[in-house]
Amino acid sequence: MTDFATRLERVSRNPEVFKTFGRGVERETLRYKQDGKLSTTQHPDGLGSAYANKWITTDFSESLLEFITPVSRDIDTLVAQLEDIHHFTQTKLGEEKMWPLSMPCYVGDEQDINLAQYGDSNSGKMKTLYREGLKRRYGSLMQIISGVHFNFSFPETFWDQLYGEQDEAARQATKSDGYFALIRNYYRFGWLIPFFFGASPALCPSFIKGRDTKLPFENIGQTLFLPQATSLRLSDLGYTNSAQSVLKIGFNSIEQYLEGLNSAIRTPSQEFAEIGVKVDGEYRQLNSNVLQIENELYAPIRPKRVAQDGEKPSEALTRAGVEYIEVRSLDVNPYSSIGLDKDQIRFLDLFLAWAALTDSDPMDFCEQACWRENWNKVIVEGRKVGLELQIGCKGETLTLQEWAKRVFAELTQVAVQMDKALGGNEYQAVCDKLMAWIDNPELTISGQLLEDTKRLGGLGGLGCTFGKQYREKHLAHQYGYYNQEKMEQEVARSREAQAALEASDTQDFEQFLEDYFAYLK
Repeated sequence: MTDFATRLERVSRNPEVFKTFGRGVERETLRYKQDGKLSTTQHPDGLGSAYANKWITTDFSESLLEFITPVSRDIDTLVAQLEDIHHFTQTKLGEEKMWPLSMPCYVGDEQDINLAQYGDSNSGKMKTLYREGLKRRYGSLMQIISGVHFNFSFPETFWDQLYGEQDEAARQATKSDGYFALIRNYYRFGWLIPFFFGASPALCPSFIKGRDTKLPFENIGQTLFLPQATSLRLSDLGYTNSAQSVLKIGFNSIEQYLEGLNSAIRTPSQEFAEIGVKVDGEYRQLNSNVLQIENELYAPIRPKRVAQDGEKPSEALTRAGVEYIEVRSLDVNPYSSIGLDKDQIRFLDLFLAWAALTDSDPMDFCEQACWRENWNKVIVEGRKVGLELQIGCKGETLTLQEWAKRVFAELTQVAVQMDKALGGNEYQAVCDKLMAWIDNPELTISGQLLEDTKRLGGLGGLGCTFGKQYREKHLAHQYGYYNQEKMEQEVARSREAQAALEASDTQDFEQFLEDYFAYLK
């Protein structure tokens, strides 16, 4: 019996393990106007305080909505929560709609992208200043790309089955080690996510106006596309930071990760120093280090722990270890009105469980670079049948198809156990569906999307067509989990919470920032 088979057999002895995965979703979407152009209005008043509303906030821009679900143990509940949040939001948008794609709609001028505002409290002003720094460092267009983040955790029973009963300190270390083993395997094989679910093979030319690119784009009307691309959102055109390429952040242990992260937030950047921090009395960024704060680290997956009041993410990890992981490689699924569907969630359940159960050797920086190269190949030409991927730094290669089938040989074993525990055959059905996509990449979301983009004359036509359909669907939706009263109560509570925070602030902003970053000295 292989180590994988032994571990799978061990966790499968307790069916509750597979019934109680923790899942939460953060979905981003741009507000846009009738003509397919970016909305330039403020965050709608009817949605309450973007600073304090626990379900509906903004990301980089006033026009970039972010919807957040609580953690649930049931996929139907998660989807119902997301549908309710979309419904309530759409009722407050007037004629505006939600853009159904990851890559932005038409943006006439970068100045039309208004930074998200969070009120007059020091922490609210700091959130906006952080975004001012992002704008000056990377430009605003990159920051309004939308994605879906999937937060995932195993129940305690998962660790009980693998390791037996442990005291608190041993369990904390075991879980952190287990999640970092998962993260290493995610770097090795997570390219499967953009292969299957990448949904940005094309973009509006306004997105790269004035930027140099060596990518060999073709045209559908005004739309630019790469014929075999899966996820330009994850490419060098999207979430990248060349300054971060020098960072050495390892994933062999929580200690190695935190050491790399803490070094990164203390590493000065000559390039960013030229922007200035405070010029003529106005702040331009929080500081001139490679990372202003930890959240600026662009990564396809992050180890996380819910932070206590005033605690930074790395401090929370130091205090009590990894609690869950955040998957950050999902494009918005344009074929779902809420940005992802149940089959994607089931695949992530399978893949993340497999990544934790299969062997995961330590990974050096050479191997990290090899896996990044594999991701880049899949992102730009992943639908090319026979695309060759590297096996670590050994110089050996396998085709994407061969490698995906090797992974699915074990994924299907996880699916059998999950269906046995839950009843039905949904997980095996997902495996069967996606296995058909391996040899026929045009069935993937990026393949379907490119066909529909051609049919509808470009991304603008496609986005507006889908956006209109989803607006009608959201407005017609009946609450399935929340209700109107609950949503309105949260709007009122969020306003009160922001007002109370602003009233209690006594420190001036400069002193607040100095205190916040005292740990860097």
